[in-house]
Amino acid sequence: MPHEFELRKQVTLEATPEQVWEAIATGPGIDSWFMGRNEIEPRLGGATRQYFGDIPAAATVTAWEPAKRFAFRSDDNPDGSFMAFEYLIEGREQGSTVLRLVHSGILGDDWETEYDALNRGWDMYLHTLGQYLTHFRGRSAAVVFGALPQAGGGIEPAWDVLERGLGLTGPVAKGDRVRLTPEGLPPIEGVADYAAPDFLGVRTEDGLYRFIRGGHDTLVIGHHIFSGVDPKETEQAWQGWLAKLPA
Repeated sequence: MPHEFELRKQVTLEATPEQVWEAIATGPGIDSWFMGRNEIEPRLGGATRQYFGDIPAAATVTAWEPAKRFAFRSDDNPDGSFMAFEYLIEGREQGSTVLRLVHSGILGDDWETEYDALNRGWDMYLHTLGQYLTHFRGRSAAVVFGALPQAGGGIEPAWDVLERGLGLTGPVAKGDRVRLTPEGLPPIEGVADYAAPDFLGVRTEDGLYRFIRGGHDTLVIGHHIFSGVDPKETEQAWQGWLAKLPA
Protein backbone atom coordinates (compact mmCIF):
# COMPACT_ATOMS: atom_id res chain seq x y z
CA MET A 1 0.00 0.00 0.00
CA PRO A 2 1.18 3.63 -0.47
CA HIS A 3 3.43 5.01 2.23
CA GLU A 4 4.32 8.56 3.30
CA PHE A 5 8.02 9.37 3.45
CA GLU A 6 10.44 12.20 4.14
CA LEU A 7 14.15 12.47 3.39
CA ARG A 8 16.40 15.21 4.73
CA LYS A 9 19.87 15.94 3.38
CA GLN A 10 22.40 18.71 3.98
CA VAL A 11 25.56 19.62 2.09
CA THR A 12 28.08 22.46 2.27
CA LEU A 13 28.99 23.89 -1.12
CA GLU A 14 31.93 26.07 -2.09
CA ALA A 15 29.76 28.62 -3.87
CA THR A 16 27.69 31.68 -3.03
CA PRO A 17 23.92 31.45 -2.40
CA GLU A 18 23.32 33.10 -5.77
CA GLN A 19 25.47 30.52 -7.54
CA VAL A 20 23.72 27.67 -5.72
CA TRP A 21 20.32 29.14 -6.66
CA GLU A 22 21.33 29.25 -10.32
CA ALA A 23 22.27 25.57 -10.10
CA ILE A 24 19.11 24.31 -8.38
CA ALA A 25 16.36 26.63 -9.67
CA THR A 26 17.04 26.99 -13.41
CA GLY A 27 16.73 24.42 -16.18
CA PRO A 28 20.34 24.72 -17.42
CA GLY A 29 21.62 24.66 -13.85
CA ILE A 30 19.75 21.48 -12.93
CA ASP A 31 20.79 19.85 -16.21
CA SER A 32 24.41 20.27 -15.10
CA TRP A 33 24.19 17.92 -12.10
CA PHE A 34 20.77 16.20 -11.80
CA MET A 35 19.01 13.66 -14.00
CA GLY A 36 16.96 14.31 -17.12
CA ARG A 37 16.41 17.56 -18.99
CA ASN A 38 14.70 20.22 -16.95
CA GLU A 39 12.57 23.32 -17.44
CA ILE A 40 11.62 25.78 -14.70
CA GLU A 41 9.09 28.60 -14.97
CA PRO A 42 10.66 31.13 -12.54
CA ARG A 43 7.75 32.17 -10.34
CA LEU A 44 5.47 30.95 -7.58
CA GLY A 45 2.89 28.70 -9.22
CA GLY A 46 5.10 28.20 -12.25
CA ALA A 47 5.44 24.88 -14.02
CA THR A 48 8.46 22.60 -13.89
CA ARG A 49 9.13 19.74 -16.30
CA GLN A 50 11.67 16.96 -16.15
CA TYR A 51 12.17 15.01 -19.38
CA PHE A 52 13.37 11.45 -19.84
CA GLY A 53 12.93 11.15 -23.57
CA ASP A 54 9.94 13.13 -24.82
CA ILE A 55 7.52 12.64 -21.93
CA PRO A 56 7.75 15.20 -19.10
CA ALA A 57 7.19 14.68 -15.39
CA ALA A 58 5.27 17.80 -14.39
CA ALA A 59 5.28 19.71 -11.12
CA THR A 60 4.29 23.12 -9.74
CA VAL A 61 6.52 25.65 -7.98
CA THR A 62 5.26 26.05 -4.39
CA ALA A 63 8.00 28.38 -3.06
CA TRP A 64 10.12 30.91 -4.95
CA GLU A 65 12.48 33.04 -2.86
CA PRO A 66 15.63 33.63 -4.94
CA ALA A 67 18.86 32.59 -3.21
CA LYS A 68 16.83 31.45 -0.17
CA ARG A 69 14.10 28.86 -0.81
CA PHE A 70 12.83 26.86 -3.77
CA ALA A 71 10.14 24.17 -3.62
CA PHE A 72 7.93 22.28 -6.02
CA ARG A 73 5.39 19.44 -5.92
CA SER A 74 4.69 16.84 -8.58
CA ASP A 75 1.26 16.06 -9.95
CA ASP A 76 -0.52 13.13 -8.31
CA ASN A 77 -0.21 9.70 -9.88
CA PRO A 78 -3.33 7.50 -10.30
CA ASP A 79 -2.44 5.61 -7.09
CA GLY A 80 -2.20 8.86 -5.12
CA SER A 81 1.59 8.90 -4.91
CA PHE A 82 3.47 12.15 -5.42
CA MET A 83 6.77 13.82 -4.59
CA ALA A 84 7.59 17.22 -3.13
CA PHE A 85 10.99 18.91 -2.99
CA GLU A 86 12.20 21.85 -0.91
CA TYR A 87 15.64 23.47 -1.05
CA LEU A 88 16.76 25.84 1.70
CA ILE A 89 19.84 27.98 1.05
CA GLU A 90 21.96 29.57 3.79
CA GLY A 91 25.09 31.58 3.07
CA ARG A 92 28.15 31.09 5.24
CA GLU A 93 31.45 32.88 5.67
CA GLN A 94 34.19 32.69 3.03
CA GLY A 95 31.63 32.46 0.23
CA SER A 96 30.33 28.96 1.03
CA THR A 97 26.70 27.88 1.29
CA VAL A 98 24.77 25.28 3.24
CA LEU A 99 22.04 23.65 1.16
CA ARG A 100 19.30 21.71 2.92
CA LEU A 101 17.02 19.39 0.99
CA VAL A 102 13.67 17.99 2.12
CA HIS A 103 12.22 15.36 -0.21
CA SER A 104 8.80 14.07 0.85
CA GLY A 105 5.60 12.61 -0.52
CA ILE A 106 3.86 9.27 -0.94
CA LEU A 107 5.53 6.23 -2.49
CA GLY A 108 3.81 3.20 -4.01
CA ASP A 109 3.57 -0.41 -2.88
CA ASP A 110 7.31 -1.09 -3.17
CA TRP A 111 8.05 1.93 -1.00
CA GLU A 112 10.95 0.48 1.00
CA THR A 113 12.97 -0.27 -2.13
CA GLU A 114 12.08 3.14 -3.60
CA TYR A 115 13.02 4.92 -0.38
CA ASP A 116 16.42 3.22 -0.23
CA ALA A 117 17.10 4.13 -3.87
CA LEU A 118 16.12 7.76 -3.28
CA ASN A 119 18.23 8.00 -0.14
CA ARG A 120 21.37 6.64 -1.80
CA GLY A 121 20.70 8.46 -5.04
CA TRP A 122 20.52 11.85 -3.35
CA ASP A 123 23.94 11.26 -1.79
CA MET A 124 25.40 10.88 -5.27
CA TYR A 125 23.48 13.75 -6.86
CA LEU A 126 24.29 16.25 -4.11
CA HIS A 127 27.93 15.23 -4.45
CA THR A 128 27.59 15.81 -8.21
CA LEU A 129 26.18 19.27 -7.50
CA GLY A 130 29.31 20.05 -5.50
CA GLN A 131 31.51 18.78 -8.32
CA TYR A 132 29.66 20.93 -10.84
CA LEU A 133 29.96 24.08 -8.72
CA THR A 134 33.64 23.43 -8.07
CA HIS A 135 34.82 22.39 -11.54
CA PHE A 136 32.23 23.53 -14.13
CA ARG A 137 30.37 26.45 -12.56
CA GLY A 138 28.77 28.77 -15.09
CA ARG A 139 29.01 26.27 -17.95
CA SER A 140 26.05 24.54 -19.61
CA ALA A 141 25.95 20.77 -19.96
CA ALA A 142 24.58 18.45 -22.59
CA VAL A 143 22.48 15.90 -20.72
CA VAL A 144 22.93 12.24 -21.69
CA PHE A 145 20.46 9.74 -20.23
CA GLY A 146 20.02 6.07 -20.95
CA ALA A 147 18.69 2.92 -19.28
CA LEU A 148 18.90 -0.83 -19.76
CA PRO A 149 16.28 -2.81 -17.79
CA GLN A 150 17.18 -6.19 -16.29
CA ALA A 151 20.81 -6.09 -17.34
CA GLY A 152 22.42 -9.53 -17.24
CA GLY A 153 19.07 -11.27 -17.41
CA GLY A 154 19.59 -12.76 -13.96
CA ILE A 155 22.53 -14.84 -15.22
CA GLU A 156 25.35 -12.34 -14.62
CA PRO A 157 25.23 -9.61 -11.94
CA ALA A 158 24.21 -6.33 -13.57
CA TRP A 159 27.14 -4.41 -12.10
CA ASP A 160 29.58 -6.97 -13.50
CA VAL A 161 27.98 -6.46 -16.92
CA LEU A 162 28.53 -2.71 -16.58
CA GLU A 163 32.16 -3.00 -15.46
CA ARG A 164 32.95 -5.39 -18.29
CA GLY A 165 31.34 -3.03 -20.79
CA LEU A 166 33.42 -0.12 -19.48
CA GLY A 167 36.65 -2.10 -19.74
CA LEU A 168 37.23 -2.17 -15.99
CA THR A 169 39.18 -5.11 -14.59
CA GLY A 170 38.58 -4.58 -10.89
CA PRO A 171 36.90 -2.44 -8.26
CA VAL A 172 37.29 1.34 -8.44
CA ALA A 173 37.82 3.51 -5.35
CA LYS A 174 37.19 7.21 -4.99
CA GLY A 175 40.23 9.16 -6.14
CA ASP A 176 41.47 6.48 -8.55
CA ARG A 177 42.56 7.53 -12.02
CA VAL A 178 40.49 5.54 -14.49
CA ARG A 179 40.25 4.94 -18.21
CA LEU A 180 36.89 3.70 -19.47
CA THR A 181 36.67 2.10 -22.90
CA PRO A 182 32.99 1.70 -23.86
CA GLU A 183 32.84 0.01 -27.28
CA GLY A 184 31.92 2.42 -30.07
CA LEU A 185 32.48 5.52 -27.94
CA PRO A 186 35.58 7.64 -27.26
CA PRO A 187 37.63 6.54 -24.22
CA ILE A 188 36.92 8.39 -20.99
CA GLU A 189 39.91 9.35 -18.87
CA GLY A 190 39.54 11.02 -15.50
CA VAL A 191 39.24 10.55 -11.77
CA ALA A 192 36.65 8.51 -9.91
CA ASP A 193 35.03 11.30 -7.91
CA TYR A 194 32.29 9.01 -6.55
CA ALA A 195 32.39 5.29 -5.82
CA ALA A 196 29.78 3.41 -3.81
CA PRO A 197 27.83 0.15 -4.20
CA ASP A 198 25.81 0.46 -7.43
CA PHE A 199 27.24 3.92 -8.22
CA LEU A 200 30.27 5.14 -10.14
CA GLY A 201 31.06 8.76 -10.95
CA VAL A 202 33.96 9.81 -13.16
CA ARG A 203 35.02 13.45 -13.59
CA THR A 204 36.97 14.37 -16.70
CA GLU A 205 38.15 17.67 -18.13
CA ASP A 206 34.90 18.01 -20.04
CA GLY A 207 32.24 16.24 -18.02
CA LEU A 208 30.69 14.37 -15.13
CA TYR A 209 29.90 10.76 -16.09
CA ARG A 210 27.48 8.80 -13.90
CA PHE A 211 26.74 5.05 -13.89
CA ILE A 212 24.02 3.56 -11.65
CA ARG A 213 22.41 0.20 -10.97
CA GLY A 214 18.77 0.93 -10.20
CA GLY A 215 15.84 -1.21 -9.18
CA HIS A 216 15.24 -4.56 -10.91
CA ASP A 217 18.84 -4.55 -12.18
CA THR A 218 18.28 -1.56 -14.44
CA LEU A 219 21.56 0.03 -15.52
CA VAL A 220 21.31 3.80 -15.84
CA ILE A 221 23.67 6.37 -17.28
CA GLY A 222 23.29 10.08 -16.51
CA HIS A 223 26.13 12.16 -17.95
CA HIS A 224 26.69 15.92 -17.96
CA ILE A 225 29.06 16.87 -20.78
CA PHE A 226 30.38 20.43 -21.09
CA SER A 227 32.33 20.20 -24.34
CA GLY A 228 29.63 21.15 -26.83
CA VAL A 229 28.65 17.67 -28.03
CA ASP A 230 25.38 17.08 -29.85
CA PRO A 231 23.06 15.89 -27.04
CA LYS A 232 20.77 13.78 -29.22
CA GLU A 233 23.56 12.01 -31.11
CA THR A 234 25.58 11.41 -27.95
CA GLU A 235 22.56 10.04 -26.10
CA GLN A 236 21.75 7.70 -28.99
CA ALA A 237 25.34 6.44 -29.00
CA TRP A 238 25.27 5.71 -25.28
CA GLN A 239 21.85 4.05 -25.48
CA GLY A 240 23.19 1.90 -28.30
CA TRP A 241 26.14 0.91 -26.12
CA LEU A 242 23.80 -0.04 -23.29
CA ALA A 243 21.68 -2.17 -25.61
CA LYS A 244 24.75 -4.23 -26.58
CA LEU A 245 25.93 -4.88 -23.02
CA PRO A 246 24.26 -8.25 -22.40
CA ALA A 247 25.70 -9.66 -25.63
